Amino acid sequence: MKVILQQEVKKLGKKGDIIEVSEGYARNYLLLQKLAIPATASNVNNASQQKASEERKVQRAIDEANFLAAQMSKVEVTVSVKIGEGGKLFGSVTSKDIADALLSQHKIELDKRKIDLKDAIKAVGTYPVAIKLYPEISAKIQVHIIAKQ
Repeated sequence: MKVILQQEVKKLGKKGDIIEVSEGYARNYLLLQKLAIPATASNVNNASQQKASEERKVQRAIDEANFLAAQMSKVEVTVSVKIGEGGKLFGSVTSKDIADALLSQHKIELDKRKIDLKDAIKAVGTYPVAIKLYPEISAKIQVHIIAKQ
């Protein structure tokens, strides 16, 4: 019996896949648990339209991430921090500080979890910081750490 999966089923397939399973498995488990629907002509057509729609959404997100990555490579952010004796920072500069600086200086709203800091920044200077915009798409920005006057 052919069925269309409504959600991912381990060792069977992902949502939207059209698969062939035994009649009993389909009737007694997949259809009963609402994990799948029968593969009628109208259901197959609806599933293919939904899959095409999802692919368009993913492609649009990738295009937006590539465009943003091209813009972000030119961005430089300045973060001013308190400095104690000997040029040491009080605390450190975190990804939240960089996200706040991006919002205030360039009007770019970015989630702090997308900013990839290897280690916390604990000294004055210029640092390259990677920003993950989409899986496999990232950009680098320059972050200038200066002393607060």
